Amino acid sequence: MDLSSIEIFLAVASDRSVTKAAKTIGRVPSNVTTRIQQLENYLGVLLFSRDGKKMTLTKEGETFLTYANRLAALALEARQAVRPRRPTGTLRLGTMESTAASRLPAALSQFNQMWPDVSLQLTLGASRDLARDVLRDALDCALIARPPEAMLDEDAGFDDELQRLEAEPVFVEDLLLVLPSGHPAVRTAADLRVGSIAALEPGCTYRRIAESWARKSSVLQTTELGSYHAILASVATGNAAGVMPKSVLDLMHWPMTSPTHQLAVVDTILVYRKRDRPSAFNAFREVLGIVKGRDLRLATH
Repeated sequence: MDLSSIEIFLAVASDRSVTKAAKTIGRVPSNVTTRIQQLENYLGVLLFSRDGKKMTLTKEGETFLTYANRLAALALEARQAVRPRRPTGTLRLGTMESTAASRLPAALSQFNQMWPDVSLQLTLGASRDLARDVLRDALDCALIARPPEAMLDEDAGFDDELQRLEAEPVFVEDLLLVLPSGHPAVRTAADLRVGSIAALEPGCTYRRIAESWARKSSVLQTTELGSYHAILASVATGNAAGVMPKSVLDLMHWPMTSPTHQLAVVDTILVYRKRDRPSAFNAFREVLGIVKGRDLRLATH
């Protein structure tokens, strides 16, 4: 077992796909499959359950994930100890509110511990607004929700903006429609018994996915709210269905028994300009790569 095997394992665990993981780490899928099999043979357990192309961590895989993250973190610390790099200046990071709440605290804490001299400026916003801010150099990088291909086909302007940026997958979110307590099961928007969908601002990719889903079989208004707490309060009235990722719903410890409907599986991507990145960017990128594995339970349960 070597560090490259750990890197491959973490990539597959994060992307839940050999093909996606291979693209992320720059390897061919057959090599990734072979290395995972070799690691499983070495450990004597199955780390993943295979359902077609989907790879899901087994109980043993989840246990090994904790140690794999620790090994990756130690490897980074060792590289820094023998070849110290001192990022300086300011890193201007944009992020969605949901990512800031459920995914970033661990990464920001570790980054601050490792590089206390870097000033990290955090800006919250909707995905499209954040991407534009990166393009015009108002932000150095941003964590945004990648729109589905069909949505990009309908919005050539946003597609063009993303094509002008580098993009790397970081997290995977289960996007949910949270229904009022006692609401019957939902398969299509025609099954909804509410008057509106409660979501964030128009530039929010999650909102646009929900509105696109609803348009296929129903005509629903969108109630625009300023926070996920407000969205859940709207759901509690029984008059709206709320749009949010599962990681946020889990974090909020919602006391009500509310049924949910999965709208989509959405990648959170790190976008940045192809050039002119500050020295602190690569340091943050490495820390984010280590920390993201610790959040896999939020994305896979």
